Amino acid sequence: MAFESLTERLQNAIGKLRRKGKISEADVKEVMREIRLAFLEADVNFGVVKDFVKTVRERAIGAEVLESLTPAQQIVKIVNEELVKVMGEEAVSLNKSPKIPTIIMMVGLQGAGKTTTASKLAVKLKKEQHARPLMIAADVYRPAAIEQLKTLGQDNDLPVFDMGTDVSPVKIVEEGLKVAQENKNDYVFIDTAGRLQIDEKLMQELADIEKLAQPTEILLTVDAMTGQNATEVAQGFNEQLNITGIVLTKLDGDTRGGAALSIRAVTGKPIKFIGQGEKMNQLDTFYPDRMASRILGMGDMMTLIEKAQQDYDEQKAQDLQDKMRANSFDFNDFLEQLDQVQKMGPMEDIMKMIPGMANNPALKNVKVDPKDMEHTKAIVYSMTPQEREDPDILKPSRRRRIAAGSGRSVQEVNRLIKQFKQMRDMMGKMSNGNFQGMENMFGNGMQGKMAKMSMNRMARQNKKRKAKKIKKLRKRRK
Repeated sequence: MAFESLTERLQNAIGKLRRKGKISEADVKEVMREIRLAFLEADVNFGVVKDFVKTVRERAIGAEVLESLTPAQQIVKIVNEELVKVMGEEAVSLNKSPKIPTIIMMVGLQGAGKTTTASKLAVKLKKEQHARPLMIAADVYRPAAIEQLKTLGQDNDLPVFDMGTDVSPVKIVEEGLKVAQENKNDYVFIDTAGRLQIDEKLMQELADIEKLAQPTEILLTVDAMTGQNATEVAQGFNEQLNITGIVLTKLDGDTRGGAALSIRAVTGKPIKFIGQGEKMNQLDTFYPDRMASRILGMGDMMTLIEKAQQDYDEQKAQDLQDKMRANSFDFNDFLEQLDQVQKMGPMEDIMKMIPGMANNPALKNVKVDPKDMEHTKAIVYSMTPQEREDPDILKPSRRRRIAAGSGRSVQEVNRLIKQFKQMRDMMGKMSNGNFQGMENMFGNGMQGKMAKMSMNRMARQNKKRKAKKIKKLRKRRK
């Protein structure tokens, strides 16, 4: 995932200050040097790094920090605020035309993910705004580009207009816009051609399409894995076209993340969306404050909550709450909850959004095998309807039959049933306002162990912090 190395470096740098009661200017300068190196290694633009470090240093050397009782926390606050400023301060929504259709022109180099991003955004608008988008296939150069867009359109029930590869892109866009007017599509996505590098022919073609279509948005799709080159590409397109926003793709890959910290500062154009996977639901609105929080290892609860709410069913939630109160939660409900968790994405990514777990050493390099969930489901599917509804009847002979039917060991079946009962008991307590035992919510296998380890560690840290505060208060009273 992006920023992991940067997050670790920043945590280590600021962590040195936490071990000191008071800090000096020399301490601040040393930390700033490490932060500067961390940003440069993350491929952040040199000019951006220079300005960022200068601003943070000036604020950190101020009297309110050096004389503070919690100087490390104050510096974290300053770094967080300046990161948010560098990335744009607040989320920027799509521009919308006062009359339909709103035309969105997708531009970028070949391989940046324009076609997939156009489809993701169309799906997002269709789901969230009940929009009626039309996609225009205007990339006549890349082999199978039109077929890719048509396949994505067919898979997601999105109409695609194309005229093959023997017609000029400008003509295709012209005819496509006529179809959109006739069908009253409220959004039009123009999937333009890319090149391996910026060239005069590409830019002229894009300029001609812009002149004809008069798009409401020109979104530049940039591959975050290209690092410094991503910033140079953004500058190049921005000089030739009226870019209105940027989409950063492949932030789920092995990228240092420097593009996210540089592009807004260098081009002055907002990052509007970030792509973090190949699935159609893996395109998120870019929130600078949430990204800054993740970079500093402080989690991202708002995004986690939104992911949980994407497939939220109010009636099912009420039914689950009633079952929790009646202590009648069964394995059928358990399967539903597993499905909801899987829709939110990889378990290790979900856990890193929880404050306190984002930079937990216990989670470092942990990869939760998706097969763990499938093994759990296999065990439940091997139960009879009666056994799922009444787990208390699962005696040893039944457990052996379930193990044989699911291809898992009896020990795994026993462990799942034990954890299920612990979860059911915990849910009963939660419905009465008792939140003990939340570590069991992560279910079976590695994810349960990691969650439990992390929560135990957080509990120990909170206990130590409270003890230190009490000790300081006693000293002051003396």
